[in-house]
Amino acid sequence: MLASVMAPLWACILVAAGILATDTHHPRDSALYHLSKQLLQKYHKEVRPVYNWTKATTVYLDLFVRAILDVDAENQILKTSVWYQEVWNDEFLSWNSSMFDEIREISLPLSAIWAPDIIINEFVEIERSPDLPYVYVNSSGTIENYKPIQVVSACSLETYAFPFDVQNCSLTFKSILHTVEDVDLAFLRSPEDIQHDKKAFLNDSEWELLSVSSTYSILQSSAGGFAQIQFNVVMRRHPLVYVVSLLIPSIFLMLVDLGSFYLPPNCRARIVFKTSVLVGYTIFRVNMSNQVPRSVGSTPLIGHFFTICMAFLVLSLAKSIVLVKFLHDEQRGGQEQPFLCLRGDTDADRPRVEPRAQRAVVTESSLYGEHLAQPGTLKEVWSQLQSISNYLQTQDQTDQQEAEWLVLLSRFDRLLFQSYLFMLGIYTITLCSLWALWGGV
Repeated sequence: MLASVMAPLWACILVAAGILATDTHHPRDSALYHLSKQLLQKYHKEVRPVYNWTKATTVYLDLFVRAILDVDAENQILKTSVWYQEVWNDEFLSWNSSMFDEIREISLPLSAIWAPDIIINEFVEIERSPDLPYVYVNSSGTIENYKPIQVVSACSLETYAFPFDVQNCSLTFKSILHTVEDVDLAFLRSPEDIQHDKKAFLNDSEWELLSVSSTYSILQSSAGGFAQIQFNVVMRRHPLVYVVSLLIPSIFLMLVDLGSFYLPPNCRARIVFKTSVLVGYTIFRVNMSNQVPRSVGSTPLIGHFFTICMAFLVLSLAKSIVLVKFLHDEQRGGQEQPFLCLRGDTDADRPRVEPRAQRAVVTESSLYGEHLAQPGTLKEVWSQLQSISNYLQTQDQTDQQEAEWLVLLSRFDRLLFQSYLFMLGIYTITLCSLWALWGGV
């Protein structure tokens, strides 16, 4: 009775088990698994993948500049983000696609196959790149390896024309161990296509990518010749932010300083005005030092011009201080004359020398009358009159010397003004020329 009931149940269980066994496929039954196993089963990644060892393995290179992350002029370092592609042929990794379910391309672990030892000569830090563990291999044995990397490389940066500077930094790819007889390099695309291809560049930083020129060469050394490909990354700075925040304010500050020359050179107010301008120069120079790139090899041209203009300012201020000190003595005139401004550029504006000879005659007459009325000898009166006359002549000579010094310093002030104006013109023309050259690149 029990056996008759269980018989149909066992039949259903066996049928279900058969169906499950039919629908379940083992990974070892797939063509992809068999192909991968066959390719890597007897593969030795330590051996260069050629049947004839005298045949060189050609590695085709390609480069796309994605972004310019940082340009450190002080340390002469360039940080870029690039897409780097390597393509080579592995003779040990080819197959007949008709024997493996028409599979023409598979992905294999990069760590399991031979890869060329290509490095960048200019790199100064460890390259940062996402870990991409697989490469594509097609049925003919061609391997494609894509590597997005962040390159920190050494570069000779020139900041003389800042902020209209154009930089040229190179990235040189070569095999670190294999000579050109073993590993040769070639371009995956033509150099013309590489040079003008800027589709992958993210143009949202301070720098603009102009071109990426490339050259092939063989570096000779004692160990042999090494093939290398050099990519020259040419870029220029966007100057507008520096024109607004640095160049235009510096020109305005120089024009204000030029306006101080219209004050008389012996005016004390001129000293106060130029001192205020000097404080403005100092504050502006401190702010400028935080924006201008610092480099040991070269100093920006605007830094040279600004230093020269500060030297003109200090020289003019020192001249005014010396002039006021000698021409405006507090003891002369019996009282201090603050902020007294006298013109000394023309004869009409020179300090008028008092007619001391006439005053001497009047004084001598009055004193002579007084001494006649008083008791005393004529000899004593004559001695006093001679003393007064000598004193007035000495003062007259002093005033004449002061007037001559004023004329001399006025001429020097005019020469300083013309030199300052000439320097400002050269500064403006140079900046405009650099901007025009920058736009023509």
